Parts: sequence; C-alpha cells; structure tokens
Amino acid sequence: MKSQPLSETEIGQINYQNELARKGIHSASILIPIIYYHIERDLALLLLAILFGGFFIVDLLKMFFSPLRNWYYAQFGGMLRAHEQGTRSFNGATFVSLSALILVFFFPKLIAIASFAILVVADTAAALVGRKFGKTKIFSKSLEGSIAFFVFALLVSFNTPKIHWGVALGMSFVGMIAELIPIKLGDYTFDDNLTIPLSTAVFAYVCYIFLMPESIMMISITP
Repeated sequence: MKSQPLSETEIGQINYQNELARKGIHSASILIPIIYYHIERDLALLLLAILFGGFFIVDLLKMFFSPLRNWYYAQFGGMLRAHEQGTRSFNGATFVSLSALILVFFFPKLIAIASFAILVVADTAAALVGRKFGKTKIFSKSLEGSIAFFVFALLVSFNTPKIHWGVALGMSFVGMIAELIPIKLGDYTFDDNLTIPLSTAVFAYVCYIFLMPESIMMISITP
C-alpha cells in the first residue's frame, strides 16, 4: 500500500473542482428514492423509463452526430471519467437511471430505495473523501474513501424503514467492495453506478428470501 497522496490519475482522473460538480449533479438523483417512497411502483417505472430513455437517446445521438458530440464534450468534458470520453461510450447518468429502473422493476420497494440511496450518498462520500484525504491506495481507490463509503452506507441503510440491521450492515459492506473492486467481463469494466446498487440489492433480497421470507411482503410496501 502507498502512504503518499494519490494523484488524479490514480484516483478520480478529473480535478477536484470538476469532481465536486460531478458529485453535485450525482447527488441530485437522491430525489429518485425519495419520490419512489411516496408513489406507486407502476408510476415510478414509467417515470424512470422516460428518464433512462432520454439519457440513452442523448448518448446514442452524440455517438453518431458530431455537432452534438462536440457541444456535449465542450460543456461537460471536464466532468467525465476517462472511460466516458470515447465516441462509443455511455455516461454515468445513463447508468444511474438504468440502475434505478432495474431496482424498481426487480426488487422489493424498500430494498430498491436503500440500494439506490447507498449509491447516491455513499459513493459521493467515497469520491470526495478519497480525492481530498486519500493517501493509502487500495486497488485503484483509496482506503480513506472506502471507509467513508462504508460509514455513509451504514447511515443510509440503517435509516431505511423496515430494513433489518444485519441486512443493512451486509449491504454496506457489499456496496463498499463493489465500489472498491471493478467487475469485469473480458476487457469490459461494468460501471459502478450499476454494480454498487445491484450488488447490494441482490445481497439484501437473498438474505430476505432465505433467512426472513416472512418479511418480504413487509419490505415491498412503504408505511
């Protein structure tokens, strides 16, 4: 492990001011679980499908329409990760909206809410703490950022109604590992805006199915 400040190449790949702007935009997606808590699943799916469709179409258009691509990179290029800057790449917002859509479609309501809130809050904390205070490199991230992720994931999951404390603890740990270790298929690295919420949701759902099946109905509805 390293004991010196991590460079921008090693962690984040964009300068800290752009990281703040990126995470500011990312944090706005906390409205998704907040709104979902108060509305029905079918309406949430409709709204999320529209949201994902909008981001997806913009990504496709900038792949094949150079004026839009040039404008897009001129406006937002400083906030993009290296893997988002290719002409055939999707940006983080597309994966965020896709993950929300998948969570709402496949998982009980409160698991979906907790998993997505962990992505928004804990991932933001990990990025900002890691960029500002990260000195100990672990994989491609920092130990300090990973600790921040775990702490904020605990705060989110422990405060999600009806989520068992043991499940909340496990979700926080699984999410931290998903944020820390990239998941790859061949040369393709899955975006952590997908892997973090889906891994935490799968873990929680498996726990309820095998250990607390009588509680599945309870976590499928809000109070």
